[in-house]
Amino acid sequence: MNILVLNAGSSSLKYQVIEMPSQQVKCAGLIERIGMNDAIFTHQKEENKTTETVAIKNHEIGLKKITTALLDTKIGVLNSVSEIVAVGHRVVHGGNKFSKTVVIDENVKNSIRNLFELAPLHNPANLTGIEISETIFTDAKQIAIFDTAFHHTMPRKAYQYAIKNEFLEKYHIRTYGFHGTSHKYVSEKAIEYLGEENSKKIITIHLGNGCSMTAIENGTSVEHSLGFGPMNGLIMGTRSGDIDQSVIFYLMNSLGKSAIEVSNLVQKEGGLLGLTGFSDLREIEKAANNNDENCINALELTSHRIKKFIGAYATILNGLDAIIFTAGIGENSNLMRKLVCENLDFLGIILDNEKNSSKSKDFREIQAENSLVKILVIPTNEELEIAKQVYQLLN
Repeated sequence: MNILVLNAGSSSLKYQVIEMPSQQVKCAGLIERIGMNDAIFTHQKEENKTTETVAIKNHEIGLKKITTALLDTKIGVLNSVSEIVAVGHRVVHGGNKFSKTVVIDENVKNSIRNLFELAPLHNPANLTGIEISETIFTDAKQIAIFDTAFHHTMPRKAYQYAIKNEFLEKYHIRTYGFHGTSHKYVSEKAIEYLGEENSKKIITIHLGNGCSMTAIENGTSVEHSLGFGPMNGLIMGTRSGDIDQSVIFYLMNSLGKSAIEVSNLVQKEGGLLGLTGFSDLREIEKAANNNDENCINALELTSHRIKKFIGAYATILNGLDAIIFTAGIGENSNLMRKLVCENLDFLGIILDNEKNSSKSKDFREIQAENSLVKILVIPTNEELEIAKQVYQLLN
């Protein structure tokens, strides 16, 4: 069966058509800068890659552009939209209701809508993708895969905040966790590779524009760095990560900032962008090499924060078999991996600098021979994980 995997961002649409159960990727593509006259459309079928700069005013026009490409006689993979059996949608926040993959109906859409405030950068775009897809792929099942679902195994001692119990029981204010599709995929790959006996205690480190870490015990999430919404924990592209609540009150009460202004400060103007003026780590590393002090400082702050979570999670797990780097930064930045692993030999984490520096897109080990902990770089594949979950639900 053909499954279209759709990941709708605030200004992007990422997609793949995957044939299941063979897991064959028939085509893949991305639209960036939706809403601009110079949006970039990339479509790849096998080795043939097409790139086009075109005006795409909104997600509806973007998805129609994708559909046209899928049906094109030269670059397409479909004769009709009816050949898509299901559309798998990545949805960032599933709240308290969704602990597994579900077929989308009006109740599901309303629940996603009710969670807009908790994931304002993601859920509105996710729902837009769903509603447009329903009008184009009318014969297909629309299925939601939630980033929060993998973390529903966390125990109460990990997910409850130390405020009055009624806020958990009545309003469901708790840690939910995110990037679950990625953490699930790479942890399962590690367990398959290392064997269950050698992978009971794992820390997965997802580093991209959004960043998070998960402590995984016997294949299940037991602790996670993101919380009620996808803003705390590690330093991210534009999000500050952990910040003392007193700072929020000070900004509002003493500096006269509104709630919206503070939200923008910590979500859209914070993180690497706030520290350096750049949200892309590649630009920060380049500037740091030219002795830009703000960029050097940002690299130190970012790696220091990750180290703190490694130490905490190793304690929670009472040991450590492996750490996994994944996502755009985790897979590609040998400098960030080096900074994170420095001076962790007391935990048995010892990096092999030569292995770490080698360029590769493959699953690989980068630890030294005397390292007690495996250090793995595992390319994430959220699209394949979504297709797998869609296929399992339909069968």
